[in-house]
Amino acid sequence: MSRLRVALIASARFPISEPFAGGLEAHTWWLAHALRRRGHHVELFAAPGSDPALGARELPVRRTVLSEAARSDVSMPSGWWMAEHHAYLGLMLDLARDGEHRFDVVHNNSLHYLPVAMASALRVPVVTTLHTPPTPWLESAIKAQDLCPVTFTAVSRFTAGAWRPTVPAARVVRNGIDTDFWKPGPGGGDLVWSGRLVAEKGPHLAIEAARAAGVPLRLAGPVSDRAYFEDRVEPLLGGDVRYVGHLDRRGLVALLGSASAALVTPSWDEPYGLVVAEALACGTPVCGFDRGALSEILTPDCGLLAPPGDVDALAELIPRAMKLDRRDARRRAEQFCSLDHTADAYTSLYGEVAR
Repeated sequence: MSRLRVALIASARFPISEPFAGGLEAHTWWLAHALRRRGHHVELFAAPGSDPALGARELPVRRTVLSEAARSDVSMPSGWWMAEHHAYLGLMLDLARDGEHRFDVVHNNSLHYLPVAMASALRVPVVTTLHTPPTPWLESAIKAQDLCPVTFTAVSRFTAGAWRPTVPAARVVRNGIDTDFWKPGPGGGDLVWSGRLVAEKGPHLAIEAARAAGVPLRLAGPVSDRAYFEDRVEPLLGGDVRYVGHLDRRGLVALLGSASAALVTPSWDEPYGLVVAEALACGTPVCGFDRGALSEILTPDCGLLAPPGDVDALAELIPRAMKLDRRDARRRAEQFCSLDHTADAYTSLYGEVAR
């Protein structure tokens, strides 16, 4: 395929740099590198502080200085909302001016509504990846147009199904991981839980299940909700349960590779589950709740799923999951979760819409 010029729009809220704030930022970082390795020109528009190696152009997220009269309007949105809004507005106006001379395709990998709402102002095709269940702003931006000119992808069949009433034909392109980087480890150690420490990811449920099973647990990830962490997670730490911090990629590879099994305990319908793919690539079987897209990734030889929220059932599955063959876990990652598959699918789609 010929060299493509790709504008990759990322989050304005969290930098695309290590340690990653979440799966969306990690996915964007890996995708940018994979596309560049294939010889494509990628210009990443991302939050300040993003990885300099990506040559990112910072989205101009500036705190708006408002007059006293404007601040007294109690109906106005938050200052951060306005700063983010104007950052994406500035980007889209810039692309509307001459984007077709600089890019063959715009890939919106953010969760913001303006790249969709303003796509019709651009003379370059726009692809948007649906990373979450339907959100009010994004859904309304699609419905506000008689014919939305955006080509949509979704990160799983589950997510595509959730969006189907609004986006009937989203193409499924699953988030992938670099299986050359996420290498198998020896296993045999403690259970591990990784991800953002927020209520929707349910780390407190993982602790309860691990304790009920009598197996030590280590947790890793950013404390994205300090109040939740202090109220629901921190009181459960100690003894056989340790929080090891917010690790970079290499630290996570070592942690996952040493674990006997990975717990994945969403309290919401998980749109994809990048932590599942990372664990499998490290040869670590997964034990979790059957919510969202997890059942699309896991097969019985590499992971076991309990009914959503059923801690006792999850605890009963943990000893069985620890005995699953690590080679089967790794094989599943290579066959189903490969970054090469993701990058191939996107480059094919880019070429299709650019034509």
